[in-house]
Amino acid sequence: MTQDGRDVTRAYADGAARSLDIARVHGATLAILKAKSPSCGTGRIYDGTFSGTLVPGDGVAAELLMQKGFTVVDEQLVSYCEPSFEHPVAIVLGSGLGALADRVRIVRRIPYEDVEGFPHEAIPVEGHRFEVIVGTIDDVPVVVYPGRVHLYQGYSALEVTSLIRHAHRLGCRDLILTCASGAVGDVVPGTVGLIRDQMNLTGVNPLASAECVAAAEIDNPFVSMAGGYSSYLAEFARAAADDAGVTLAEGVYAGLLGPTYETAAEVRALGMLGADFVGMSTVCEAIMAHALGMQVLGLTIVTNRAGQSDNTHSEVLTMADAAAGESSAVILGVLRYLGGTRG
Repeated sequence: MTQDGRDVTRAYADGAARSLDIARVHGATLAILKAKSPSCGTGRIYDGTFSGTLVPGDGVAAELLMQKGFTVVDEQLVSYCEPSFEHPVAIVLGSGLGALADRVRIVRRIPYEDVEGFPHEAIPVEGHRFEVIVGTIDDVPVVVYPGRVHLYQGYSALEVTSLIRHAHRLGCRDLILTCASGAVGDVVPGTVGLIRDQMNLTGVNPLASAECVAAAEIDNPFVSMAGGYSSYLAEFARAAADDAGVTLAEGVYAGLLGPTYETAAEVRALGMLGADFVGMSTVCEAIMAHALGMQVLGLTIVTNRAGQSDNTHSEVLTMADAAAGESSAVILGVLRYLGGTRG
């Protein structure tokens, strides 16, 4: 309603339809709209009575765009994710991507032994190194973690997620998680995968540990994991991949404990559950990051077909190295898009 009492619902609907037409003409896939607006808001919107009352729901235009497959976010999220030296982008590098750390214009180095909760006795697996690198990549402030520890090495969820808590304390609001994975379905090894969702099949959850929850200063461990991977950052990844001529395989990542590779029967079961990629990291980190309110982008290098008798760690590293260029190109593109939101 307008302030003089006129019902303008039809005008809003017509405007929403026109906005949809314009977006389609221009080939847009991401809509950044005004928060709380009865037309554009998402989640909670003003009820249209000019009383300042917020109600659950989506605005007329936002709802229409979402129904038609658009990614819809509000301008508050864009502002929240704006990279700066106070709020850099955190990047955890998996196997094969360590060279990306060499692109950082370094301001500071932090030994992992100075990261609270990280196991001081840990020895990096091949393809990882234990040193936080703080600086910029193409003028975008970043904090890069070129190595991680894993549950299969005997470390706890508290230790595995220590880098995420460290990044959050440094002010990071966006997190890019990378890893190697096996293909559950027909994804060709060497492909870069975009993780849209995950299955935590490790048997461990960092929020099930009172010590872990206390370390992260999380008030409520009953966190919904719906939307655990940011649709906003995923759109940037798709655009960056298109810019670089990289074909992304999108799907669900299943995190297993490891360290053994999967049996053929396990792969068949994972396929029936809806998994596209399978690996031995990432899921606990994503849970912790989401609980801390961070925006998470998950990228994986598909290094092998899961369930094959000849799967080896050396094969994984070789393929990860071979595909690192394309994966790095996507990450660099995402950083450019994030950096472009400034000003």
